[in-house]
Amino acid sequence: MPRVCAFTGKKTVKSGRQYSRRGKAKYLGGVGRKVTSITRRSFKPNLQKVRAVVDGRQVRILVSTKAIKMGLVIKPMKRNYKPEADATA
Repeated sequence: MPRVCAFTGKKTVKSGRQYSRRGKAKYLGGVGRKVTSITRRSFKPNLQKVRAVVDGRQVRILVSTKAIKMGLVIKPMKRNYKPEADATA
C-alpha cells in the first residue's frame, strides 16, 4: 500500500540530507566536529488509518492529519446498539 493521503495526495518526499559527524566541538575544548558521511533522507507524511464514508460505504483509508483537521474526512455514524434484556430473560 503506497504511503499517500487519499484526499490531499501528500506522499513521501525524498529531499534532504542527514549529516553524520564525529569529534568534540571547539567550544568544548576539542578540535571541531568533522562530517564523516552524508546520506539522503526522506520526509514522511503523518498518515493515519481511518474509517470513513466513501461513496456511501465504510472503508479504511490512509489520510493525512491535515485532511482530518480540515474536515475532509466524513466519519461513519456511531452504532446505536442496545441488547434486548426482554428477549433473553
